[in-house]
Amino acid sequence: MFGLGMQELIVIFVIALLVFGPGKLPELGRSLGRAMAEFRRASEELKEGLTAELSTEEEKANAPTREEQQAAKVETPPAVGQEDKPKGTHETRNV
Repeated sequence: MFGLGMQELIVIFVIALLVFGPGKLPELGRSLGRAMAEFRRASEELKEGLTAELSTEEEKANAPTREEQQAAKVETPPAVGQEDKPKGTHETRNV
């Protein structure tokens, strides 16, 4: 816990007890605990919000636009071997 040993924690507790008194110390501890919990909650919400925003931006950047999709369909050359050939068994040749 923060690199503090048992002796350091006891000294800190005794000083806090002398400064704040026995009546105020439990209230101070509760306030500190609530503040830490609120800070953790806020940091988690911020992290989740940033993650969601980044994933949305990545999806927008990677998704082709409708115009790009239509242009790709129009400009796509026919596959190899699919030229216009007669489907009959006879081929006409000029000799």
